[in-house]
Amino acid sequence: MAIERGKIVIIGAGHVGSAILNSLLGMNLAKEIVLINLDREQALGEVLDASHTLAFSYAAGCAIRVGDYEDCQGAQIIINTAGPSIQPGEKHDRMALLETNLQVVSQIMDGITRYTREAILIHVTNPVDVLTYYCMKKYDYPREKIFSTGTLLDTARFNTMLAAALGIDAKSVTGFVLGEHGGTAFVPWNTVNVAGIPFDRFTEQFDLKTPIDRENLIRAVKASGMDIIELKGYTSSGIALTVCRAVSSILFNSHSVLPLCVIPQGEYGLENVAMSLPCILGENGIEKILILPLDEDAERGMRGCDEFLRSIIHNIDMETGKVHPEGWLGGFPPQHTNPACIGKPVS
Repeated sequence: MAIERGKIVIIGAGHVGSAILNSLLGMNLAKEIVLINLDREQALGEVLDASHTLAFSYAAGCAIRVGDYEDCQGAQIIINTAGPSIQPGEKHDRMALLETNLQVVSQIMDGITRYTREAILIHVTNPVDVLTYYCMKKYDYPREKIFSTGTLLDTARFNTMLAAALGIDAKSVTGFVLGEHGGTAFVPWNTVNVAGIPFDRFTEQFDLKTPIDRENLIRAVKASGMDIIELKGYTSSGIALTVCRAVSSILFNSHSVLPLCVIPQGEYGLENVAMSLPCILGENGIEKILILPLDEDAERGMRGCDEFLRSIIHNIDMETGKVHPEGWLGGFPPQHTNPACIGKPVS
């Protein structure tokens, strides 16, 4: 079946799925949105609530409905948000969700691949890096058509915090958080700049009283998601706009350069892993992984992230989705074993 441009399927009608639904509508990005959820009444409630916004003049006409996996047929984009997330008071470790969400995404991928392998899949469910790799490998999904939001949200947080320290608009900052969406994420500081001004000249150019503390900044970026969870119970707004940023690049074929969690095939010397790298994203999915000129610190951060993620992937049975008992569940501390991590390892 031919791809229907502008048809988007959202799987999961929780806080994140509903926020994405409303953000897609608010930004007029979709012609049709199908919401799939185990609790169909909850999904229907979200659809009814969102549909009432279409009466306002600034809303484009968009068909919104509750559906099933057969509706994935012909979809241009499928966004998976289903699965439990970290709750307030729980351990701040996305990897704690791994075993449960491996089973969740297995069921979801069974449903999706029954009807399509042409849609672009965007995974939001944590831990996104490991789940993205698992879904691509187990289901042999086209590599360029499956990715997760990865560190795109971390990058938005980083650019916002850095811009605040400099007293400028966050959109003026060029900087990426790469690697894991979690404790081993790293920043290639030698590529961070504002209007071509490199990071190591920020103190003089922006008349700062003291230099920006790199470790404190990346630590705050890594901790911010969990801070939001403890304060309001969940995250939704930031991740919703993060997904919309990727969706818009696909729908408009804008070839945006975004840090997305992908499966490299030799880029940076990486393979058998999934992590966030700078990608060109267009209507056909991931078009190219760009190679940044990494300095020694960034190279060390990338190696550490690669070793950490592969150590987890290595202990997953790709057929059953079970984690071997000798892996991290048997005592391997997932966020505290990597000396190459830049900053305090906080999810």
